[in-house]
Amino acid sequence: MESLLRAMAVLAVLFLGLFQQGAVVADRPYTSVLTVPNGQQFGTWRRPEMCPDQYFAVGFSTRVEPKQGGGDDTAMNGIRLICGKDGDRTHIVESHPGFWGEWSNPQYCPGGVLTCFQLRVATLQGNDDDTAVNNIKFRCSNGHELEGSGLDWGGYGRWSQDCVNGGICGIETKVEELQGEEDDTALNDVRFRCCARAQK
Repeated sequence: MESLLRAMAVLAVLFLGLFQQGAVVADRPYTSVLTVPNGQQFGTWRRPEMCPDQYFAVGFSTRVEPKQGGGDDTAMNGIRLICGKDGDRTHIVESHPGFWGEWSNPQYCPGGVLTCFQLRVATLQGNDDDTAVNNIKFRCSNGHELEGSGLDWGGYGRWSQDCVNGGICGIETKVEELQGEEDDTALNDVRFRCCARAQK
């Protein structure tokens, strides 16, 4: 009985630690939200995820389903931010992983952090196959641009505003649930949170 109680106590401590760690990340203050006007309409906004305090997005990875031929295409399904601080890149955040495709190799800013983005989105196709978000570009604080591994349908809209005095530190995605035999679109829109650098 005593060993069972000890095991339960250890599990309770571990659970509390995980909960507190998640709450700290989720409650990180942010200064603004980056959006673009060309996202699509399907799906719901998922729970935002934030880099740990004083970590910023220094790179990203995308989950993309390849072209399906005569099947149902979804193109880009998910986006992961890779959070960095002083060379440490151990934290990855994603609002929703999506359902199909493989994750690309990470791309990193050659110095600096991610500060704004641009989406490639297909317009509504009527009775044809909708794919919504197909690719993404980021601009780094040193001006370097990075493009995801997505597909070429649709066109890029305008750039979002820039993070001021800091960089991207969180992500929130709009994802459509599984549609069964109907037309799946997966990722429809994304918005990013900006955090300020600590004052020295």
